[in-house]
This record gives sequence, C-alpha cells and structure tokens, in this order.
Amino acid sequence: MNKKYQWNLTDIFKTKDDFESEIAILQDTLEQIENYKGKLEQSSQNIYKCYQLYEKALEHYEKVYGYGMLKFHLDMADSENIKLYKKCEGIGTEFEKTISFITPEITQIDTNILLKYIEENKELKRYERELKEIIKNKAHILSKEEENILANYSEVFNNSENTYDILTNTEFKFGNIIDENGKETEMTDSNYTVFLKSKKENIRKQAFNLMYKKYKEFLNTIGELYLAKVKQDTITAKLRKYSSSLEKAVENDDSNLKVYNSLIEAINENIAVNHKFIKIKKELLKKDEMHIYDIYVNPIETKDEDISFEDAKEEVLNSLNILGKEYINKLEEAFSHNWIDVYPKNNKRGGAYSMGVYGVHPYVLDNFVNKKRDISTVAHELGHAMHSYYSNENQNIIDSNYTIMVAEIASTTNEILLAKYQIANEKDRIKKAEIIYELLEMIRATLFRQAMFAEFEKEVHQKIEQGSILSPDDLSDMYYKLNIKYFGKDCVSDEQIKYEWARIPHFYTPFYVYKYATGISAAIIIANNILSGEEGYVQKYIEMLKQGCTKKTVELLKMVDVDLEDINTYKGAIDFYKELIDELQILVKNY
Repeated sequence: MNKKYQWNLTDIFKTKDDFESEIAILQDTLEQIENYKGKLEQSSQNIYKCYQLYEKALEHYEKVYGYGMLKFHLDMADSENIKLYKKCEGIGTEFEKTISFITPEITQIDTNILLKYIEENKELKRYERELKEIIKNKAHILSKEEENILANYSEVFNNSENTYDILTNTEFKFGNIIDENGKETEMTDSNYTVFLKSKKENIRKQAFNLMYKKYKEFLNTIGELYLAKVKQDTITAKLRKYSSSLEKAVENDDSNLKVYNSLIEAINENIAVNHKFIKIKKELLKKDEMHIYDIYVNPIETKDEDISFEDAKEEVLNSLNILGKEYINKLEEAFSHNWIDVYPKNNKRGGAYSMGVYGVHPYVLDNFVNKKRDISTVAHELGHAMHSYYSNENQNIIDSNYTIMVAEIASTTNEILLAKYQIANEKDRIKKAEIIYELLEMIRATLFRQAMFAEFEKEVHQKIEQGSILSPDDLSDMYYKLNIKYFGKDCVSDEQIKYEWARIPHFYTPFYVYKYATGISAAIIIANNILSGEEGYVQKYIEMLKQGCTKKTVELLKMVDVDLEDINTYKGAIDFYKELIDELQILVKNY
C-alpha cells in the first residue's frame, strides 16, 4: 500500500532506542515526583516543583502511550504490537499510581494558605487553573477516611455496568433473520442497524421484534441493574453534598443545571418541528402507517457511487476553505505528512478516531472504503485533529486537554460545513435532497433523540431521589410516553419500543448523553455564523480552539457567541433544522 496513506510514527520516535530512552526519562521523572509525597503542604515551591515534574512526565507519557496505542491499532494481531501496548498500559498504571497523591494532598491544604501560595509564588501561576479547580471541588470532597471507604467500594459500584455489559454483549442471542438475499443470518447488536435500514419492511420488522423480544425477556434483571446504578449515583451525590445527582454530573462536566434544563425546555417547546420531519419521512416512504422500525430507512437514498480518497480530500478542503488560509494549510499538512492512516487493513482497528500527541501532531485513524459517507468521517476526524493541534500549540499539556462538553463541537462543525457545501454545489435535485435528508437525520438523532434520553434520565433520577419505588415496568411506561411525545402522531410507537431504555449502555454513565445534544446545537450555531461571513468570526472561532481547558466551558463558548445556558441557543439550532426540513419538502415535492 502507498506509504502516503499510512501513518508515519517516526514523527514520535525514529528508532526503538528513542522509544526506550523516553521511557527511561519518564521513569526517572516519576521517581523525582515521588520525592514530594507528603511534602506539598510545606511550601509553595514544593507544589510548583512537583507540578513542573508532573507536566514533564505527562509530556513523556503521552508520547510513549500514543506510540504504543497507534502501533497496536495498525495490526492488533501482531504479537510484538500486543506486547508493546501491554507495556505502555503498565507504564500508564505506574504513572497514575505515582501521581495519585497530588490532588489529595493539595486538597488537605487550607484554602487561604493555598490562595496565598498562588498569589506570592509567580511561578505557580502556571498551574493556577488546576489548583483553583481543586479548591472549587473541596466542598464535595469527604474526609480521608470516608474517601478511602468510597475508593474501596469503587469496584462494587461498577458491578451493575459490568454485569450489564457481560449480559448483553456475551449472553444475548437474538436469533436468526432472513436477509435481503434470502440467506438466514444471525442477528447481533452490531448488525441490527443494518437490518433496520433495509428497504424491505418485513426485514426491519423481524429485526425490531427479535431485538425487543430478548430485552423484554431479561427486563427484570436489567431493571434491577439499572436502578442499582441510579441509586448508587443518587446516594453518592447526597454524600458529596450536591443538591441532586444531576447537579453532581453537570458540575463534573464543567457545565451546570441551567444548561441541562434549557436544552430540555427548548426541545419540549419546539417538539412539533421534529414531528414535521417524521411526517415527511412517512410521506416519502409512501406508507399509510409508519412504525418505529421504519424510522431508520433512507427513502431517497441514491446509488452509492465510489469516490477516491483524493477526491474526498479535495471536497473536504474546498468545503473548509471558509475557515481561512492557516486552517487549510495545516489540513494540507495533515494530508501530505502522514497524519492519517487511510485504508482498512487486516487486523487494523475498525472505526475512526483522532488522537493528539502533545509535542508532535495529531494522528487520525480512518477506514476509508470509497463511499460518500466516508467524506463526512474525514471532515469530522480532522475537526478533532485541528482542535487538538490548536490547543496543544497554545497551552501547556495540563491545560491543553479540552473538556468533554466541547469535544465534539469542532468535528461536528466541520461535518455541517461539508454538508452545506455539498448541498450548495449539488445540481441534481434528488441527490441534493439525499444530502439534506442525511443532515436532518444526523440532527434528529443527535439533538432530539439524545434530548429524549436526557429527559428520561432526569425523570428516573428525580423519582428515586424523591423516594419513589420504581419497577422495570414503570421505567418502560415512562420511556414509552416519551417516545409518543417525541415521535408524534405520524409514527406508530410500537409497544416493543418501551423496552429500548434497557439497551442504552450510556445510561450506566448517568447524564452523559445530553452533551451530544448541546454539542451539536453549538456546532450548528458556529457553522451558521461562519457561513454568514460575519467579519472576524472565523478568527474568534480559531481563538476558541486554542484555549484548551483554560476557560470554563460556558465562558469558552461565549467567545463564539454561543451561550449554552440560553434557551435561544437550542431554539437557533432547531430553526436550522426547520429550515432544512422546508428545503427538503420543496425538493421532494412529487417525488
């Protein structure tokens, strides 16, 4: 395979000796950090020197771990790669163990003394954000003894999720299905969505019924597992002096209650817009009665023509040209200097991701199979890469790691800019409609669907906190009512969908899903502002990408005129959704 389409890992380490030398330096640095254990409260200089060593160790560790992981993912069956990755994982464990004393020791220092240290020691200003974050979290940190008790129970706390994963991923057998070629095939969780997208209704219905027959069979078991997780989360929130488990989650996300509630409120006030898209789906499918299992089929999908990676590259560059010369120059460097491993290979990790390696450059894993949808994946992952590039170039490694609240914004902004470029430049009416439909479906699934999940979680946790005793049937009834509300009268909410809550693994990480909805809302506003040509806006956007985690998420996004606390942000995203629906409706008239 042409080397221009493969990673160049020598950018991290030219030789095996360089890799081993880096490990030796890292281990020496970790030994120096150990010398400060039990001594941080003694002086501001001790804190500074410890953090200085921590920063240095983190830089070495990121290169070592990054190299091991990337090499492993190129060939996950190669025994040398496996051993290398296991070695890097072991180093990671050693790293975490060594630095684990830092935050607890800082926490034990009197707040006034710590603030005085920051004020008096100018060198310590470099780590002011990190130290003040520890001060902020002090209110929710328990005594050493209590923290130790909770730590000892951490493995027990994870039992619900671990048991759920084992049950649903290894024990569940859904049965066989007759595919489009008339061949009997085993249905699995991974190929379920393929069957749901089938043009044949009987295949979609078979798959839907098989899926939820199994979840209904184990509903009581899964209900107990999920409710145990919710109860653990609500008890922990109370012990840590939060007003609710939701408050605990959003504060840990660098968010707040107003962000969460504004999202839900905006969606509920504008749910009719989603109903309109559902109605158009029904009309395009030419069905008198549309069911939940019909939702995922694309009624206007055209022939998926092959596209070369070079053509995809040009389309991505053209669509993102609006982001300015500096951005495009760096993208061209990514394409020409082996930042991307492009094609699938035997034993290569599937899917796609971007990984920033501090002090080197980001790496993007792709599995390009020459299809139209692959173009969007390239744009998406390069959005992550450019965010990492700007953040790493402008912040120290401790401050460069942007929060999960903004992690998907740059990538989704790129996807929207690409789609809008494709829509504007497509001459064929049906192909243009297809692009708009796919963009609408992405927004529906990421904004409305995730908001529905978020509303379900909020209701469940609140009821548990209020002392309600819930059964699996109660959970199913709550979820079913939300489906009826979100899908509207033009879609039959089949009874089986009430069990869908039981197959959402994200619910075992409480209040995680809302970040998808806030992220796409922010990306829509940003992309719209970029496309409007507002003077200086692109520069503001690039400046935002440079900040890493030096600003709180809500304040960071205000740099680009996005206020996650303001209901109008979500209404603006919904307006964009509505405009696309109207455009689609015109294009598919008489389709």
